Amino acid sequence: MSISLIVGLGNPGTRYVATRHNVGFWLVDQLADHAQTPFRQESKFQGEVCRIVLNNTPLWLLKPTTFMNRSGQSIGAMANFYNIMPEQILVVHDELDLACGNVKLKQGGGHGGHNGLRDTVAHLGSNKFSRLRIGIDHPREKGMNSPVADYVLKSPSKEDLEKINDVITASLAVMPQIIAGGNEFQKAMKTLHS
Repeated sequence: MSISLIVGLGNPGTRYVATRHNVGFWLVDQLADHAQTPFRQESKFQGEVCRIVLNNTPLWLLKPTTFMNRSGQSIGAMANFYNIMPEQILVVHDELDLACGNVKLKQGGGHGGHNGLRDTVAHLGSNKFSRLRIGIDHPREKGMNSPVADYVLKSPSKEDLEKINDVITASLAVMPQIIAGGNEFQKAMKTLHS
């Protein structure tokens, strides 16, 4: 099934813009920039919304403004309004269990302790949406003993930022395949995972 809604997860407001938790926002912002279409605040979806066309395919982009832990409220509201099935949704988010510079694409699965995903599963009543997981490293892998909550709300180092941006660029390059679904989605997965 093809994708009709891409959701970037993050936290609203200037103090969070450059933080690791906002990598989902970074990717959908680039999609909107490439399409030269600005986001607009949509109160009924508790988020910023944008309509673009990618490879002749109309797509919704969403940045929930509910804060990360309540992302599902926004995603659920938009999916319900436009009759978008969970299988037609791609959620882009930060992933502690992947090293910086790594990315994983998958369909369905658990929330892995990610509060934004947990809330999304709860509000969609399904875990069958696709995920684009962008690695941000775990603080313990870096020899840091800072709590995860502090770590994700800080900006990555210059070196890590370069790796994250490379992964976003690679993901955007295969986005037409991702949104096509089916075999094309599988091809995009192979490309990204190699």
